[in-house]
Amino acid sequence: MFQGAAALNLDAKGRMAVPARHRDALQALGEGRLVLTAHPHRCLLLYPAPAWEPIRAKILAAPSLETQSAMLRRLLVGFAADSEMDAAGRLLVPAELRQYAALEKQVWLVGQGSHFEIWSDAGWQAQQEAIFALGDKLLPPGLESLTL
Repeated sequence: MFQGAAALNLDAKGRMAVPARHRDALQALGEGRLVLTAHPHRCLLLYPAPAWEPIRAKILAAPSLETQSAMLRRLLVGFAADSEMDAAGRLLVPAELRQYAALEKQVWLVGQGSHFEIWSDAGWQAQQEAIFALGDKLLPPGLESLTL
């Protein structure tokens, strides 16, 4: 459902205006509730709350004494912040998440189907360069026959 990349600006309070084309869908799918959290690649994830809940449940069901599970729980659940868009369609990105993802004035909202990634400008540019560097080795196993 969510696709495309949009360059946005954070205001002085750390709010970003969600593009109008995504506002209604986010509101409807999220029942007014959204979740922001950290991603291991140093970007943020923005989910409608109902889409986040099964992911959260799966993470919380993993063994808490297993090191990787505990680390992933600390990152994804530990940074998770409930949020809502204001009447102007703006979303407040909490300071700790802005710091984690090195978000400054310009950010990128990148659709990923069921959710969005939020990247710093430098982080998004680095992702694009990494994609270009892969060249014809971009397709992972299982997608070799993909036709575009």
